Amino acid sequence: MAREDVSYKSDGETVIGHFYTPDGAEPPYPCVVMGGGWCYVKELIQPEYAKFFTDAGFAALTFDYRHLGESEGEPRQHINPWTQIDDMINSVTYAGLRDDVDAERIGIWGISYAGAHVFPVGALDNRVRCIISVVPMLDGYYNVLRANSNVGYRELMALIESDRTERFKTGKHGTIAHSAHPHEELSSWPAPETWPVFKKFKETVAPNHEHWTTVQSFEYALRYDVTPYMKRIIYTPVLMVTSAYDDITMTEFEVPAFNTIPTPRKKLVQIGGDASHMSLYDNPDHLDLVGQAGAEFVAEYL
Repeated sequence: MAREDVSYKSDGETVIGHFYTPDGAEPPYPCVVMGGGWCYVKELIQPEYAKFFTDAGFAALTFDYRHLGESEGEPRQHINPWTQIDDMINSVTYAGLRDDVDAERIGIWGISYAGAHVFPVGALDNRVRCIISVVPMLDGYYNVLRANSNVGYRELMALIESDRTERFKTGKHGTIAHSAHPHEELSSWPAPETWPVFKKFKETVAPNHEHWTTVQSFEYALRYDVTPYMKRIIYTPVLMVTSAYDDITMTEFEVPAFNTIPTPRKKLVQIGGDASHMSLYDNPDHLDLVGQAGAEFVAEYL
């Protein structure tokens, strides 16, 4: 697949992206707009999944959200999910205005945090023709309680309260690790297997990845719940992919939530065996299953 470095505005700030095109196909291309999760940059796992789309004849657009990677936005490493949702909507607009994209054939794909972002985008944007959600974090409050335990939750709430005061006094944001071993450091998502995988990406293909955020980013996650938007999707095709057991974005929450989506054109794919959240990033067999499922779904509906 060929790659073009692109830039465009999202609410007045510059977003930097990569536009991938299929070899041997003629434009205008159907296109999949892709979104990454917590602290992701466009080089982190998304090119691997984009190749499944380009191999099937589709273009793919990846991008850095504002405040992350090469895109503009201050403070850095500040994650407001609704700002990221706006970035996805503006990326759909950008793709649809390209001469080499068929604006009537645009789908969206998201993984982890963005696996949930796709539901508000898909519910609110009629230009979206299909939705792919991979291991989504659908309800931040539930996810935080489940991931951190009651004791961890108390510590995180104390940090949030302290940060609110300091931010009010100084205007400066406190920071928190993306992930860490729960016995070693307070973090947003205390899964010890996360950092080694992200570290490998950072050292190889995604040097702009930073494994921390503002504390307020975590506070925003507690307010985040996309399940009302899932109930609004009455026609647009939806593919959700979960792992057999995911204790980072919680399979036991994902599957019942999928069942609330009204559209009859929906499909749930579960990666079985020893699949987990992080195995969809570093296990080639699991990545292949997820990628093929996505490519087959867009081939059917775009």
